[in-house]
Amino acid sequence: MSNKKDRRRAAAPQAKGYSEAGASLTRRALKGFVPDSGAPNEDINRNNATLRQRARMLYMAAPVATAAINTNRTKVIGTGLTLKASVDREVLGISPEAAKKWQHAAEMEFRLWAGKKQNCDALGLNNFESLQQLALKSWLLSGDVFALVKRYPATPLNPYTLRLHIVEADRACTPSEYGGGVTIGGFVEGKIPEGKPGAGHKVYDGVEVDSNGRVVAYHISNTYPHQITSEPQKWQRVEAYGAKTGLPNILHIMDSERPDQYRGVPYLAQVIEPLLQLRRYAESELMAALVQSFFTAWIETETDPSDTPFNEVGAGDIAGVPAEVNADGGPVANNISDDDNEYEMGPGTVTHLAPGEKVNFGNPNIPTAGFETFVKTLCKLVGAALELPYDVLIKEFNSSYSASRGALLEAWEAFKMRRKWFVDDFCQPVYEMFLAEAVALGRINAPGFFTDPLVREAWCGARWIGPVQGSLDPKKEAEAALMLIDNAIKTHEQVSREMSGGDWEENVEQLQRENELLTQAGGNKVTVVSASPKEGDGDED
Repeated sequence: MSNKKDRRRAAAPQAKGYSEAGASLTRRALKGFVPDSGAPNEDINRNNATLRQRARMLYMAAPVATAAINTNRTKVIGTGLTLKASVDREVLGISPEAAKKWQHAAEMEFRLWAGKKQNCDALGLNNFESLQQLALKSWLLSGDVFALVKRYPATPLNPYTLRLHIVEADRACTPSEYGGGVTIGGFVEGKIPEGKPGAGHKVYDGVEVDSNGRVVAYHISNTYPHQITSEPQKWQRVEAYGAKTGLPNILHIMDSERPDQYRGVPYLAQVIEPLLQLRRYAESELMAALVQSFFTAWIETETDPSDTPFNEVGAGDIAGVPAEVNADGGPVANNISDDDNEYEMGPGTVTHLAPGEKVNFGNPNIPTAGFETFVKTLCKLVGAALELPYDVLIKEFNSSYSASRGALLEAWEAFKMRRKWFVDDFCQPVYEMFLAEAVALGRINAPGFFTDPLVREAWCGARWIGPVQGSLDPKKEAEAALMLIDNAIKTHEQVSREMSGGDWEENVEQLQRENELLTQAGGNKVTVVSASPKEGDGDED
């Protein structure tokens, strides 16, 4: 007895904290739950090829997956993020008027380049707004996407050489001659041998890093891993940044979820299994509904079962409508049969059965009664994982105003976050490369741009305006916005940007011009009414 107590005392100090909770190895529910997580390269890169293929297939075949991707595309990018140049006047030491004039010129120059597909797309297929949509969708489907920077000769209609080539994630992979680890998609990890550029560097699924773990280059294949082609596979090493200019040679758009992670994870990765099962369940219910709609009958007979059956169906269509017509317009085959052993159905038909025969009709089971409830529950779980509330994911706003608005606000936080990531990884770097070329060509005057990094940063300031948050009750939300302005919680500029994506100063100037025109025409001026006017205050702002 004493020995048991001693053993219990010896074991007691080990049973502390999480060892008796989530880290327990003795509890029945947790005994078999022993995951073995490795490095990001092992856990992510070696599985990414499979994840990409499954995510793309779900996007093409599962409506909920399609809705999740397209909703992000529409809300984050919409018709495209529009450049709004915003220089730092204090650093540059210029007047508001000079800053506004410069910003307008920069926006017009950027529009010249970005507005036409032949000016900005290396393939000549998309303008800059469409490239944004393509890059975002590819990022979500594949986990990451690349924008290769190319230079084409200037043309009479386009003085800029900058072009962008969107490269899908599959083409960024480790060359076979460097390969170390192999997966379904090919070689994912390797080391560059002596005599090659970057000798000694490791390559993680196409991303080359130095001894400090810093990304220095990318390896892009000319073909896809499973592409059917006679073209031999080759790789091009692209340095991350130009040695002379410091500008990026390739842009990598991704969302990191772990330290030391060099490749992204598809947006649908965590919900692939529930989405697949939901698709299968919906298909089975659809098939059950189709079977239920069929009106099937069997003829039971007492004839000799060893006889050869002759009651085959006719060659034409149902109810005597011919399937084809001959040269004279007559039927090639007639559905009406003269055989006594052939039974047919038609409107108002009365058929006399032979002695010993009877009709037995099929009665398939109806679809599952709890189908809708189950699908809604699963969509809520999927939506929670994807940061898309059920109302937004399914586009069903049948709840109260407060609940629906809460769903929109929750989704909008995720949309804003992804927009910020996308702007930082794609839009802003592209604008800075464009601006550097515009200044070098002398089309835009920016003193100190190439001599002082701080001045350069001040010239490159910009905001990217995209779709604004949806409104369920514009009147309520406008009144709330006016109250926030009255109490100095928000500014006119903030409210204008959030509610319409516009610029408040431009709105004021436009209203001033409109008021002048209305005055000349004998109309009333446009007024701004405060939500809670104070005594003595006028209505006109």
